[in-house]
Formats: sequence, C-alpha cells, structure tokens
Amino acid sequence: MRLLGLTDWRSGRPVDLVLPQAADSALIDETGAMSAEVDQIDASGLVLAPALVDPHVHLRDPGQTDKEDMVTGTAAAAAGGYGLILLMPNTRPAMDGRARMADGRTVIDYLETYEWDHGLHLPVDYALCVAATQDRAGRQASNPDDWSGHLPGHGWVHPVVAISDDGSAVTDQTLEDVVANAREFDLPILDHCEHHEHGQVNLGAVSRQLGLEGIPASTETAIIHRDIELAERTGTRVHLQHVSTAGGFDAVRRAKARGLSVTCETAPHYLALCDEDLLRSGSMAKMNPPLRSRADQQAALEAVADGTVDMIATDHAPHTAAEKALGLKDAPNGIIGLETAYAVCNQVLVKSGLISHDRLIELMSLAPAELMGMHRLLPENLPSHKANNTDHPRLESDQHSDAGQPPVDLVIMDPEARWKVDPSRFHSKARNTPFAGAELTGRVMATIRDGRLVFSRLPASRVITRERIRAWTD
Repeated sequence: MRLLGLTDWRSGRPVDLVLPQAADSALIDETGAMSAEVDQIDASGLVLAPALVDPHVHLRDPGQTDKEDMVTGTAAAAAGGYGLILLMPNTRPAMDGRARMADGRTVIDYLETYEWDHGLHLPVDYALCVAATQDRAGRQASNPDDWSGHLPGHGWVHPVVAISDDGSAVTDQTLEDVVANAREFDLPILDHCEHHEHGQVNLGAVSRQLGLEGIPASTETAIIHRDIELAERTGTRVHLQHVSTAGGFDAVRRAKARGLSVTCETAPHYLALCDEDLLRSGSMAKMNPPLRSRADQQAALEAVADGTVDMIATDHAPHTAAEKALGLKDAPNGIIGLETAYAVCNQVLVKSGLISHDRLIELMSLAPAELMGMHRLLPENLPSHKANNTDHPRLESDQHSDAGQPPVDLVIMDPEARWKVDPSRFHSKARNTPFAGAELTGRVMATIRDGRLVFSRLPASRVITRERIRAWTD
C-alpha cells in the first residue's frame, strides 16, 4: 500500500510512504473505505509525524472493564494517533508484581500475554508502570524481586519502564525505599504531585459558588517541593505528573535552572479549561488534580511555551455514565482524553501561536518516548528517505526488517481539519469528557504501527483499491 503526497512533520518536504499491509493487521476504519484490497491512498496536504506517545493512561483492565478494557482503550488510542501508551498501576489488583488475580496470575503477567491469550493484535503498543508500594497502599515499597524480571532487556514485549503510585503521591514513609528501588534499576519515579484528604474542586470563587469543599494549590506545591528536594539530594530521576498550578510550574522552572533531574507533564484539560468550566460541564470536568483557576490555566500555557513543561499526557481515566451522574460531590475524578488530545492541544497551543506544530509533536511524541526509554519513535531511527522519480523522498517502512531498522510507528494528521466532538462516536467505552460538542481544529487521519495501517478515517475519495484498478485496466 502506498500513501502519496504526505508532508514530513519536521522538514516540510513531500514524502511517499510504502506500507506492508499484512493480513493480520487489525484495521480500525471509521469510513468503511479501507480493506486488505487498498492499493494507494492520496494523502496530499496531510502531515506525517512520529506516532504520539502517552505516558499516563488508565485502561481499567483488569478489574474495572465495565469502564474500559484493553481492546476499547487501545482502539481509542489508535484513533487519537498514539502508537505507544504507558499503563498506570491502579488496576485491580494493583500492578505491584505481587498481588494475584483470581486465576493466580499477577497483573504484569496478564498484560504481558494479553494479545496471545485473546488471539488479538492490538492496534497500539503499551509499556507498564509498576506500583511504587505494595497494593498502592503507601505502607511498604513494592519488592523488586516481584517485578525486576520484567524490565527492558529481559525479552518482554511490554516491559516495566517506570515506577509510580499513580493517583497517590509516594508517601513520606516509603519514599526512601522507593527511591532506592528506582535508582537500583534505573527507573524514573513518576509521582502524582498532590496530596489531600478532602475536597472536590479547586479552592476559590467557583468552589464557594458551588458550595463544595475546595482543594488548595498547596496540596500540589508541597509535594513538588518535596520531590525537587529529593532529586537534589539523591540524584534520582523524578517526573512530576499532571502539574496544574502556577506555583508548581514556578518550582519546576527553578529546579531546571539549577540543573536538577526533574521533568514534568501537564494535560490538555489544564491547558484548555479552568475551574469556571465546572459551571458548564459539572462532573464531566471533575478530575484530580482539579481544574484550577484561570490564572493557573494561563501559567500552564506559559510553562509549555517557555519549555518548563516537558511533555503532554492525557491521564485518560474512563468512568461509567452512572458514576459521573452522581454529581460534583460524589462522582469519581477523571476524564477521558486519548481521542481529543491532539486536537485540543493543536487548537490551544499551535493555532493560538504559542508553539509550533513541530514543538507539539516533540511534547506529545518524542519527549514521552525518551522518558520511557523507548526510542524507536525518534526521528533518527526512522528509515531513510529515498528520492523517487517524482522528486519526492520515498519512505519504505518495510526496509527496517532487512536493514536492521526498528519498527516504525507513525501518525498522519490534518492540522487544519475542523470537527465537532461527538462522544457517541468515541472508540472508548467511556463518554466522560468536558469537550463534548466542542469545535476543534486538527485531526488524526491515520495511525501506523510497526509499518502497518491500524486506524484510518481517510475518506473514500482518497482511496484507490485493487478492484478499482482492475476495473480501469479491463
């Protein structure tokens, strides 16, 4: 299969892409236009880039598959342009390498063999983040004997590449032991940089208007300052998850100026929304950390623009409609984001002029891959361009097998496409998004994993099948 007329994301040059379309490829097609008989696609005017990488995803499998599962979650990721996602450890049981499922397996074992056990080829690759403490309870550090055999280099398809207690900050009582584990096995600590016992929404005028208990910014900044001190004292790689406050961004900015090993992420919703949006979206905009003030939202945008923010993660957190219908006080925290992240970020960051589209790809693809130590998506590892007789470079993705190249994960985007978010059309099981009905600019048109087309919403007018070619030549 050939994709013709693409624009390379960084050089701006036109490229033709030749794909090996294997019979076992799992193609998610929104248009009904694709089949194994596709011969050629007109992709002129679209942008070719490394597939997106998400370092913070909840797929609820195992334990809460009424909300999401591996099949629906990876389909949502493919539809959002992702080639690789990092699965957080708040599964049931927790992904600590020790807790056992009903069948006696650990969650790590379950996820490692998921495709084999179910006879599937999932459209998106994934890596694993092990729990920092046993059962994520914050009382005792997880035992490396339970998970160190699953690190990269041990032959696993879905290795453990980071350590975190996910929605809970690593507790003070376990911090030293968790740091020792991370340093021994050269894993970054991904810390939920926030701790609070009470509250539903950000403390401020909106919380008072809603009559809800507020969560102050200090719940975030206190953990950030603690973790920065940890990085300075021990040299441990600390990555701060979903930073949301002006004070938090300032602290990270100062730490980087001092050369400390600290990185951070924020999420599309902290860039596009503030706590005032709770008045419109209600529990669909309830999350942890909460949406902050408009001033904090502006600080998040500035932190992306000046390079304080290293990457963007969705924190994709599916919930059922019944749970979110409980209202702001009682509904669980979290929103989904895999299928809207690129468009939201393209609109609020690129179309506003804050950053270039190239920089957005770095934030959503290259930097997360670097954090996870999975470099196969970096530009220097892509197959070399070859000139063809149309004077376009030609990128043959099946070359990697013969030339020692790694697998190629790519995304095809239309940064100018305008579309309206309709959650009923999501591939995710969940619908808990504050962006329902939003008009967004920028859309993923196709996703390629290991050189094979796994998702497409390209229109039929751009597709030439072998059947059509035969009809023309008869």
